[in-house]
Amino acid sequence: MWSRRTRVTDIAQRVAKLKCQWAGYIVRRKNGRWGPKVLEWQPRTGKRSVGRPPTGWTDDIKRVAGSRWIKAAQNRGIWSSLQKTYVQQWTSVG
Repeated sequence: MWSRRTRVTDIAQRVAKLKCQWAGYIVRRKNGRWGPKVLEWQPRTGKRSVGRPPTGWTDDIKRVAGSRWIKAAQNRGIWSSLQKTYVQQWTSVG
């Protein structure tokens, strides 16, 4: 997460890790809360503009964890290993 030589935190890794942790936390919440529903919400209606479709907040998580990422997030052990993979891929691309 941080460089021993410079003692500086890699901000891209930190952001990726926090995003993945937060997504897992929100998905595991119970009692009919709106958080999990918001993660999959598609607010756009009507015809989309020309070009590629807009990127959703969970699209990069789905790329790493698969379309059933919400089920995977329910198991903390699986989610932890997917989080490490997500951080590696997210920081290598971005």
